[in-house]
Amino acid sequence: MKSNELINEGNPARLLIKVTRDTLPQVKEKYPFLYLEKGRMEIDDSSVKWIDCDCNVVRLPVAMLNCILLGPGTTVTHEAVKVMAAANCGICWVGDDSMMFFASGQTPTSNTRNMHHQMMLAATPAKSLEVARRMFAYRFPDADLEKKTLPQMMGMEGLRVRKFYEEMAVKYKVGWKGRRFEPGKFEMSDTTNKILTAANAALYSIIMSAVHSMGYSPHIGFIHAGSPLPFIYDLADLYKQHVSIELAFSLTAAMAGYYDRYKIATEFRRRVIEIDLLGKIGPDIETILGKKQCSL
Repeated sequence: MKSNELINEGNPARLLIKVTRDTLPQVKEKYPFLYLEKGRMEIDDSSVKWIDCDCNVVRLPVAMLNCILLGPGTTVTHEAVKVMAAANCGICWVGDDSMMFFASGQTPTSNTRNMHHQMMLAATPAKSLEVARRMFAYRFPDADLEKKTLPQMMGMEGLRVRKFYEEMAVKYKVGWKGRRFEPGKFEMSDTTNKILTAANAALYSIIMSAVHSMGYSPHIGFIHAGSPLPFIYDLADLYKQHVSIELAFSLTAAMAGYYDRYKIATEFRRRVIEIDLLGKIGPDIETILGKKQCSL
């Protein structure tokens, strides 16, 4: 479902809305995912029901869902998990609006067709390189990448990103000494790097939720290597320019160097909605992995 279909009219900064009978998916095929928060999921007459914080009860069509994202303030019973497993409906535990990803539950009978396709592409050097070319084509739509090697394309991307950092620094009149991030030393970074780190983490979480809900593996990448989530980092690079990098420089200027977590989260959500990220990830993955013919 596209993010503009998920906006809560009462709170336009939210990516995902409170579930009600009116907002339940009405589709013939399996729906990618449903986000729930502040409530309890349990069993009633062999069906899964959701009881929200206002005591509203909604029966969930788990057989029509690939995955349920459980946000803050949620509990789920053992019986509900059993019924979801029988229906091949996965579970992910996420933060507010899926802006943090904690864990996922994979059903033993879940369809592995998408993951198998992803693994076959990654295991074949020529096909893996073709997938990488399709990813870089998003960033270089006018370039001839047909004869480029992976290191050459990565070099092109490195130059492009560094140039974009410098352009944003000039545009927003922000001092910039380069991208710096040390795990465990978040507070030691300057404001721009702090915002970049926070926005990237939120972006990774949203993509993780989507990748899991579609049955792909975050661990099988085509560009990044030597990291725990290469496919997530591959995909995130398609969207960072707008939702992370430009956001970081614009907010550094707007906040005059002060790190305002709430303002950053609000602006991040606005930008995710603006580019319809939730509606783009699925089709982009299918195009990149060659499961759908589409002009880049």
